[in-house]
Amino acid sequence: MIVLGIESSCDETAAAVVRDGHEVLASVVASQVDIHHIYGGVVPELASRKHIEAIVPVVNGAIAQSGIPADRIDGVAVTQGPGLVGSLLVGFSFAKGFAYGHGIPWVGVDHLEAHLNSVFLAPDPPPFPFVALLVSGGHTSIYRATGHRKFHLLGQTRDDAAGEAYDKVAKMLGLGYPGGVVIDRLAAEGDPEKIRLPRPFLDKDRYDFSFSGIKTAVMRYIQTHPNTFKSDQAHIAAGFQAAVVDVLAYKIIHAAQENGCRHLAVVGGVAANQGLRTAVSRDAAKAGIDVHIPSLDLCGDNAAMVAAVGYHRLAAGERSTMADDVYSRVKFRPNCR
Repeated sequence: MIVLGIESSCDETAAAVVRDGHEVLASVVASQVDIHHIYGGVVPELASRKHIEAIVPVVNGAIAQSGIPADRIDGVAVTQGPGLVGSLLVGFSFAKGFAYGHGIPWVGVDHLEAHLNSVFLAPDPPPFPFVALLVSGGHTSIYRATGHRKFHLLGQTRDDAAGEAYDKVAKMLGLGYPGGVVIDRLAAEGDPEKIRLPRPFLDKDRYDFSFSGIKTAVMRYIQTHPNTFKSDQAHIAAGFQAAVVDVLAYKIIHAAQENGCRHLAVVGGVAANQGLRTAVSRDAAKAGIDVHIPSLDLCGDNAAMVAAVGYHRLAAGERSTMADDVYSRVKFRPNCR
C-alpha cells in the first residue's frame, strides 16, 4: 500500500510518500524557522498563512520525488492533532480534497502516535515490547509499546516539556529561537560541572517529569550573576543540558528495566539532541539495553511518520469522513488501545 502523508501541526509543512508503512519513497519538509526566529517563537497566524503558501508545492514535490504517479497512491494520512488549529486545518483540508478528488480513502492521525512510529522507519526498528521516550517541545512522555498501535502511557511531564524548557532557557540567555539546537551546540563548548544545576527527578521510582524547577534555577543564576552570566553562557548551557539529559536517560532506562524490555527508543524533536543521544546510548549500553533512535530527519515533525501510522489505520479498515475536524489538545489515549 502506498500512502501519502501530510503534516502541518506547527511550523513545518511536510509531505511524504511511504510504501507499506516502513519504506520512505519521498519526504519533503518546508520549515518556517527563519520566519519565526525574529519573534522568539511560533506565531500561529503567520504559521497558518505560510502553510497555505507551501502545501501545494510541498505535496507536489513529494509525489514527484517518489516517482509514483498521483493516481497510484492508495490512501492519504494527515495529522489531525494536537497542534495549532489554524496550521492543522491547512493540511487536514488539503488531505480531504486530495482524497476526494482521487477517489481514495484517507485517515486522520494523532501527532504523538506518529512520533512513536517514526522509529519503524529506521533500518533497525525495535522488536516488541519496548519502551519509548517521546521528547519534544510540547511533550515529554514514556510509553511501553506492544504493537504498532498499542502504547501504554507510563509517565509524562507535570509541567514544562523538555523542549519547552530548552526554548525558555535559550531565551533567558539571549540565544534566540529555537533553543534546542543552539544550546546543544553551545553545551559542547562548556563544562557541565562548573555550574551544576539540580536534577528534577520527582520520584526516582516513577516515570513522571518536571522541568520548571531547572528553568527557575537557571533564571536565579542569571539574576545573581548579572555581570558574568554572559561570559558563562557555554557553562550554563552545559550544566542545563547535563541536568535535563541525566533525568531523561535515567527515567527511560529505569522504565526499560522495570518493564522487562531489552530495547528502548527515543523519538520526537529533542531526540535530535546530540547530548541526549550520547547519554542514552552510553548508559543503556552499560545496562545491556539496545537503543533505537531515528535519523535526524525523522526526529522533527515530518510526514513520513504520519504515513507510517496511516498505513496501519487504513490496512485495518479505518476511514475518516468529511465531517471530521482537527483538535488542538491531546486526544491520544494509548492506555485504551
